[in-house]
Amino acid sequence: MRVLGIDPGLTRCGVGVVEGSAGRPLTMLGVGVVRTPADAETGERLVAIERGIDAWLDEHRPELVAVERVFAQHNVRTVMGTAQASAVAMLCAARRGIPVALHTPSEVKAAVTGSGRADKAQVGAMVTRLLRLDAPPKPADAADALALAICHLWRAPAINRLQQAQAAARASRVPAAGPTTASVRKAPR
Repeated sequence: MRVLGIDPGLTRCGVGVVEGSAGRPLTMLGVGVVRTPADAETGERLVAIERGIDAWLDEHRPELVAVERVFAQHNVRTVMGTAQASAVAMLCAARRGIPVALHTPSEVKAAVTGSGRADKAQVGAMVTRLLRLDAPPKPADAADALALAICHLWRAPAINRLQQAQAAARASRVPAAGPTTASVRKAPR
């Protein structure tokens, strides 16, 4: 499976493509950052992010896009920019019919390093080791994008089995086709 990982950000949006499957060696196919100028209008920046992500989608043709789930921060301005960039990434994928998976930062860190509290240096070091790279990708946004793709590749089989089990459970609870009517008795007068 080929996954495009996206670490959303308004100034630096990390992108990384990884191919492979759980239990097999992974291969990095590309890594980079879509950058926008901090002094540009928000709309212009979002269009630049859209163009950048579209270019990655065109070049690498991923089967799935893994995006970091936006989480609450103290800095509202930062979280708004991250959410906006995240929405653009999801829109680009949805427009092409590519499924999107969202993963929390702690979920990604735990998948890649074994600890949900790992720092950026630890994530970069493990991404480097797992993908057999010569050096950690720079900036950290690029390494984080690769970590998102790795996280999804490793967790996708379990997520798929869980979703299938949930769907089967829902299907078993659905009543038989057609409306059911209960018989109602009228009390004698």
